[in-house]
Amino acid sequence: MKICIVGASGKLGRYMVQHSLDRGYEVVGVCRAQSVSKLDAFQGRITIVPGATNDRAVIKQAVAGCDGVLVVLVPWGTQQYASGTAQAVMDYAPPRARLVFSCGWHITRDGKDVYSRTFLTLVAIFGHIARWTRFAELDDQVEACRRIFASDTRWTVVRGSDLEEGDSQGLPVWSRHVGDPVLASNKTRRTDFALFMVAALEDERLVHEAPAIVGCQTLSALAHAGI
Repeated sequence: MKICIVGASGKLGRYMVQHSLDRGYEVVGVCRAQSVSKLDAFQGRITIVPGATNDRAVIKQAVAGCDGVLVVLVPWGTQQYASGTAQAVMDYAPPRARLVFSCGWHITRDGKDVYSRTFLTLVAIFGHIARWTRFAELDDQVEACRRIFASDTRWTVVRGSDLEEGDSQGLPVWSRHVGDPVLASNKTRRTDFALFMVAALEDERLVHEAPAIVGCQTLSALAHAGI
């Protein structure tokens, strides 16, 4: 399988590169030119296409002939970075390619997610500060996901909980809606978030799903499993 990882140089992206290589995939990575050195550990094992991830020419080149595309959907800046990236991937990926996007729990597909007041307050505060400092634009990530949900591509949007570093605990568990008791621990190892993204490429059950995930060894996941 040939795959493209958009946002390969970040922490999540590098974990996805490693998991993909472990599975024997041919990997094309997209990252900003100034971040290429972060992928030195994979030199000779992956193809790197340097450039902004919302640059349509860059994405067109990178996804050509790919069976799957993994996208770190970041809302950096105020130039429609997330929506531009998502749109380019959907426009240029081969018609039957699996497209797997990452985002946070704040994204909702059907409005049935249940959020705590604290969570909503934190999202609102971060969104305001990020927009005021021109650091990020959460509304554009929402717009990106709206376009993905409305598309007829073979998409999955993986909604991550709070992340932590550490050794892998295994494939995270998931639910269709935030607020499900299984997600209550709100914690996932970053490497396992990446593992779920990569595994989703070949999991047909996740096509047109927006799974919210949590670590499989968290208290809430273990309680749900009756352990």
